[in-house]
Amino acid sequence: MTIPIVTTKLYMPPPRLKTVTRHRLIEQLNEGLNRKLTVISAPAGSGKTTLVSEWLASGDRPFAWISMDEGDNDPACFLTYLFTALQNIDPNIGAGIFPLLHSPQPLPLESMIATLLHEIIAVPNPFVLVFDDYHVLKTGPLDDAISFLLERMPPQIHLVIATREEPRLPIARLRVRNQLNEVRASDLRFTYSEAAEFLETVMGLELSPENIALLEARTEGWIAGLQLAALSMKEQIDVATYLRSFSGSHHFILDYMVEEVLTQQSASIQAFLLHTSILARLSGPLCDAIFGESGIDSGSGQEMLEFLERANLFIVPLDSERRWYRYHHLFADLLRQRLHQRFSSTTGEDECILAELHTRASIWYEDNGLEMEAFHHAVAANDTSRAARLVEGERMPLLFRGGVIPVRNWLESLSHEELDARPALWVMYASALLMTGQVTGVEPKLVAAEKALQGLKQDARSKDTLGHIAAIRATLAVSKHQSEDIMAEAKRALEYLHPDNLPVRTATTWSLGYAYHLQGNRIAASKAYQEALSNSEKIGHVVITMMATIGLAKLQEADNQLHMAAETYQHVRKLAGSPPLPAACEAHLGLARIFYEWNDLHKAEHHGQQSIQLARQLEQTDRVVATQVVLTRLKLAQGDVSGAAAMIANAEHVARKHGFIMQMPPIAEAQVLLLLQQDNLTAAARLAQKHDLPLLQARVLLAQGNTSAALAVLEPLLEQAEAKQLEDERLKIMLLLAVVLHAHGDQAKAAQMLKDALVIAEPGGFIRTFVDEGIPMKRLLCDAEVYGTMPRYREKLLAEWKEEEPKREGGNSNLPHHVDSLIEPLSERELEILQLIEKGLSNRDIAQQLFLALSTVKGHNRNIFDKLQVQRRTEAVARARQLGLL
Repeated sequence: MTIPIVTTKLYMPPPRLKTVTRHRLIEQLNEGLNRKLTVISAPAGSGKTTLVSEWLASGDRPFAWISMDEGDNDPACFLTYLFTALQNIDPNIGAGIFPLLHSPQPLPLESMIATLLHEIIAVPNPFVLVFDDYHVLKTGPLDDAISFLLERMPPQIHLVIATREEPRLPIARLRVRNQLNEVRASDLRFTYSEAAEFLETVMGLELSPENIALLEARTEGWIAGLQLAALSMKEQIDVATYLRSFSGSHHFILDYMVEEVLTQQSASIQAFLLHTSILARLSGPLCDAIFGESGIDSGSGQEMLEFLERANLFIVPLDSERRWYRYHHLFADLLRQRLHQRFSSTTGEDECILAELHTRASIWYEDNGLEMEAFHHAVAANDTSRAARLVEGERMPLLFRGGVIPVRNWLESLSHEELDARPALWVMYASALLMTGQVTGVEPKLVAAEKALQGLKQDARSKDTLGHIAAIRATLAVSKHQSEDIMAEAKRALEYLHPDNLPVRTATTWSLGYAYHLQGNRIAASKAYQEALSNSEKIGHVVITMMATIGLAKLQEADNQLHMAAETYQHVRKLAGSPPLPAACEAHLGLARIFYEWNDLHKAEHHGQQSIQLARQLEQTDRVVATQVVLTRLKLAQGDVSGAAAMIANAEHVARKHGFIMQMPPIAEAQVLLLLQQDNLTAAARLAQKHDLPLLQARVLLAQGNTSAALAVLEPLLEQAEAKQLEDERLKIMLLLAVVLHAHGDQAKAAQMLKDALVIAEPGGFIRTFVDEGIPMKRLLCDAEVYGTMPRYREKLLAEWKEEEPKREGGNSNLPHHVDSLIEPLSERELEILQLIEKGLSNRDIAQQLFLALSTVKGHNRNIFDKLQVQRRTEAVARARQLGLL
């Protein structure tokens, strides 16, 4: 479901046939093209839009034009029109972004602007981008996004902003850098000669030089004032007396002259102007709908619009076919003011007439597929029921189609009584808050909805509302990984939601799949993900399509189907668009895990950093922490023990601060591996037991030399993994069990376990799972009993050690053939310390570099001397060189 485009917003108003060419201003605009930004800032009626359109029409530089309105305060709407406008310059700009703009996730504006700039660099020719009526943008993030655009703009683009107010942009900095071209109200005022040409050529008046000078002085060269004065003077006999009769500010001059202009029009023209002033844009059929069955006295709506254009009555065509128009903004404001004055009686009857006009406009817009405009007019009509129905939408709520900001603002304006009368609006309010990241305000709105529902008879509508409440609570529980809460709320939601409410049912089905996934029920999870994926593709719910696909990729990864999982994660990246939606962080995290397993540490780190960058755009998420755990393992693999320690410490701090309880076991697992690397077995054992990590407990027992206890842990663990069909866990346990069996003296059983593991691991291309077991695994792979099993795969794994060992900080894990002459081989840590001894480091220096206690280093020294059968450091180095260890 895409955001509807009002194409007239992207058309530059065509220059009038009769006009005054502003040579001095056009020359100023041309000179400003070598700067980044042109700001044309002046009050309404100063001729800003007319000047820009005449300048662009007189030149040969291509341009993209956007006429801003209130709806553009929604980031999705703003981006939709920005990318659509720029496709007039290059049709490839933003092609991948449109399916993502109705996402329920807050859109990362800066990353989208960054991608836009990257695409603009490929545009060969310079062009102009125009933001007309920029003052209607009141959203801080959009100002930040435009500032970001200005700061990084390539030379191909020149930005023009026409506004009534000073834009909230880094104007002073651009001015200092000579990157700003400024056109102000004083520049736009007509000079005497321009005023004379305008009054004679455009307005058809023959005035004396004295009267022209008087009129120019009275209006201060203000174009709107000149035009209104000219219109009102056409029926005046004594022009000089008339000109002396008005004075004061622009507002009072306009107020007076509009009244004069209106009184000169026929009753039917006046009625048309007043009644259609409620419209931001006008077309013939829409104007006909405003007047309803009574019709327009002086012809059709199209005929009236063409007449007003010929009469110069402040109407601006918006396309070359003259199908759409708008009134001059200030003229429209004054017409609306008089409309409200006319329909503001104490009886309320006239107010009903005004509401009826808005209702007719709303009906026409809805019938023509423009639900957003229909919603705005329903709100203006105070028709809460109609507005609520439009917000809910038939297939996709208006919230998901670029309307989250205006809908939320409308809901905020309603009283508690109005919301209580329609409990579904409380739920929509909660949904809007959830979508804009205001999570703390969600639950109170849901409670209010439930309270309002208590007094109502339960029917299909109220049941659907209860289902929507449960669905939102399931979504909140998903962010906290609370499987039982997700399960309970999701099942309740699916029980109550109407069968036709596909958007909410689809999101809830995904939540249910996620709960099954957390509980280890992978079959049920896969079924739920498949159903959510099928439905989301039907209704165009891109985010749920992404999340369901991610869920399936995780299941493939857990089933050891790494190549298939990588392809699925890459497909998610395509779905996420460019720049990607923040939810794509999960795909990058999955790819980081897979490339780590394939021992492509460079790509693993790249995807890990991408995951963190995207995850930081989300609120209340633990994905940054989850990625840091993976990157900690990567740093350990690179031998960067200090970097690993710093990263996992930061991950633990963030997890505790934000209550990310689900991340504590993975953090503890990485910490245990780090402690094992530092030979701190006591702390490792304590942490593994505290967090109930049996696989890590077995590793600690192995490091302590207690192979019997390690076997007692691993053998039942393997049976459980096989019973539950947890293929990923099964492979990890088998490899560790093979190492423990070998250390326990059961070489035959160890070899068979490794051969079985090789058969399982080869299709997925597993590498790090083997390499991370260290030298004992390398010895096992060299065992004669394993030699004939999967020879190519086995040789590939052995080759990885040659690439692996130089990565380790100060380590030398090569095991030369001479090592076999030792009574007992040196451990990997002992070889690492031996090389540092060769470099001349003291015991204290070694302890600091390897993050070990000094007593631990001395203990390793004694073991090294005993195994090499020497007494001193120099003898140890010499003996090691003789054996080929150094």
